[in-house]
Amino acid sequence: MTPLKIGAALDVADLPGFRDWLIAEQRDLEIQDFHATEVLRGDWEGLAAQARTYLDGFEGRLGIHGPFVHVPMNCNDPDLMPIVTDRYLTGLKAAIALGATQMVVHSPFTIWDYTNFGDHPGRGNAPSLKDQIIEACHDVMRPVVARAADAGVTLVIENCDDISPMDRLDLARSFDSDAVRLSIDTGHAHNSFGTQGSVPVDYFIHAAGPWLHHVHLQDTDGFADRHWAPGDGTINWPSVFAALADIDADPHLVLELRDKTDVPKGFDYLRNRGLAI
Repeated sequence: MTPLKIGAALDVADLPGFRDWLIAEQRDLEIQDFHATEVLRGDWEGLAAQARTYLDGFEGRLGIHGPFVHVPMNCNDPDLMPIVTDRYLTGLKAAIALGATQMVVHSPFTIWDYTNFGDHPGRGNAPSLKDQIIEACHDVMRPVVARAADAGVTLVIENCDDISPMDRLDLARSFDSDAVRLSIDTGHAHNSFGTQGSVPVDYFIHAAGPWLHHVHLQDTDGFADRHWAPGDGTINWPSVFAALADIDADPHLVLELRDKTDVPKGFDYLRNRGLAI
């Protein structure tokens, strides 16, 4: 199996310390500051300008983590929907200002949804629960998807509480836009496997197939969202990288670790096992 080149998800403040490592191999990079409400309501333009200064000479694939705190993309409160849409549009503006080509957004699907889909299949003219969620996502995200398509930015939907790997795929397909694809967080998938009886991480990858454009690489114990370095948890990493090699996709691959100083340790673990370069 050919090892895959990986990068990291970092804050702007982390960039000087990882600059040489990123630029030497032009690794994938995800900047995470722009998910935060206080950043998007503040001087995000100044922060983006600072990031561009740090990244002089960087030519790797660049993305950002978009907003997700208290802004569910399936918000259906008519008073709140414009605020949620605006928050996503502001995140997208930051991505465009940085020259990023991806913005990570969180899946709307929850454990409650999964266990109740069969109880709300749609009757008569009433849509199913799943269709209601997808329709609400369209109402919130329609202008965001249109702007992303115009700017050449792809929105990648990350699994969070998702038990089935197919729900996000159905949602992404429903937009009928090249600007919407999938992200997989390995730790989130492993936790769903460990606590909710979902499928293993490699199954998530195979299910996404060519729709997979982004991966958060993080390890966990299968219980909590640890964001540990690979090797510190219980994920079967050879199966993850074998699945990535099997599918017809070339996703951004970034270590998303709670402690950014663990990035070298996580990278070395994967490299020493012939999985990453």
